[in-house]
Amino acid sequence: MSVALKSQPMTVADPPHTGPAIGTSAPAVAPAPGFAQTDLVALSRYFSLLMMRNITSDGYVIEDPVSPGVFSLPGCIIAAPSYPANTPGVDQDYVFNWVRDGAITAIEIAFAGLPSVPGGGVPSLIDYVNFAALCQTNAKNSAAVTLGHACFTITGEVRPWSEQNDGPAIQSIAILTVFDHLDAATQTIAKQLVETNLSYLLEVYQNKTTNLWEEYEGYSFFARAVQLHFFREISRNAIGIAVPAGVADAISWLESQLVTHWNGQLYVSILDGAVQAGYDANIDIVSSVCYGGIEPTDTKLLATAAILRHQWADPSSPSYYPVNGADAAKGLGPLFARYPSDHYDGDVAAPVVGGHPWALCTANFAEFQYRLANAIEASGAIPLDQFSEPFFAGLGLGASSSAAEASAALRASSDIMLRTIVYHSDDYELSEQFDGTTGYEKSVRNLTWSYASFLSAVRARSGGAPAAKSKPRNSRTPKP
Repeated sequence: MSVALKSQPMTVADPPHTGPAIGTSAPAVAPAPGFAQTDLVALSRYFSLLMMRNITSDGYVIEDPVSPGVFSLPGCIIAAPSYPANTPGVDQDYVFNWVRDGAITAIEIAFAGLPSVPGGGVPSLIDYVNFAALCQTNAKNSAAVTLGHACFTITGEVRPWSEQNDGPAIQSIAILTVFDHLDAATQTIAKQLVETNLSYLLEVYQNKTTNLWEEYEGYSFFARAVQLHFFREISRNAIGIAVPAGVADAISWLESQLVTHWNGQLYVSILDGAVQAGYDANIDIVSSVCYGGIEPTDTKLLATAAILRHQWADPSSPSYYPVNGADAAKGLGPLFARYPSDHYDGDVAAPVVGGHPWALCTANFAEFQYRLANAIEASGAIPLDQFSEPFFAGLGLGASSSAAEASAALRASSDIMLRTIVYHSDDYELSEQFDGTTGYEKSVRNLTWSYASFLSAVRARSGGAPAAKSKPRNSRTPKP
């Protein structure tokens, strides 16, 4: 596997990025991606194939890179096929199964239109559910971890890592989504898995947990939003899971607690946690629209989104990425990152102040805007108030704008963000991050979540939000 980094900085006149050069002056040997001409829906099908390379099966077995002779079980979704020995210059090992990443990926498999085998069921989703059940059993039998344990080996064993209580929730959402793509035997396992997660979450949803970025423990906006989404879905599930009385109370409590994250300017990522300065505005607030129970029309969410865009795309911001300036001159961008004071370089463990943009963060922001456009089209109204005004002003919209104008502007903005990901891709392959100055890919190669986030955004672009196996309901938002 070749290194994604390039040696020369990007300029405004640079052509679209191509594969890594061999030698210091070697010419590009691959055709440049036509980012402006690419049909995003058609490209998403190709990204789906790239994503599937990171999912093990009986026919695709991988060896544990640090444990020779240990081989993967079917249904393991690795975060990326990168580890230090095969990715020079990158000291991160991602050949593990993260519960959250696997669930997000399983949802996209369900929407990929893969054929069922005789007897019923999509093999990769059947494998996923069985592997998830194995991991849950191993966590349950361990005295060292909880059912919120976040990371497992390619054989489903507990890997020393943190407890993240968004994991069981988003895993259960995924299983509700994929349920109709399973055979009868696996559906039984799936129901048991969700029921176990439900019992666990009803015990812990009011507790602190390690957050999305695996750095701090506190009351996480993202975890609460995902738990809220799950409890809402399970309360109307159509797969025969009994709904405990505590679910209604959990929904009301989480709705009330999410409101407390508002500090007058933005939603705060973590409450009552010893976080570093500059942890907000955090992209996990926008990601809570993609994976959690936050409505894109929430005007305080829009206020937060405006700050996110400003801090990385406005040259006056101390968190500004030079690549966003170069991209803007080409009619591209912006790229989004995790949070302003990010120190994770992605290549090495040493801190790099400010971090870099991520493909999945950019795709999540694009998806949020597509969802907002869908909501505006459905209602015929722009959610414009004193909180959301800066967000819409950044798109050239205001009180005199029509719903049609707002929807068109949001879709065009998100299209450009997805095309910017394509422009900076390494011949369409997506790593975890883009260098904030040069724009070239860095960190681990072929990150599964990067592909899944792009696929999810394209579905939202077409109005296709994730649909769990549940009864119809009216949408709800956190109570004011």
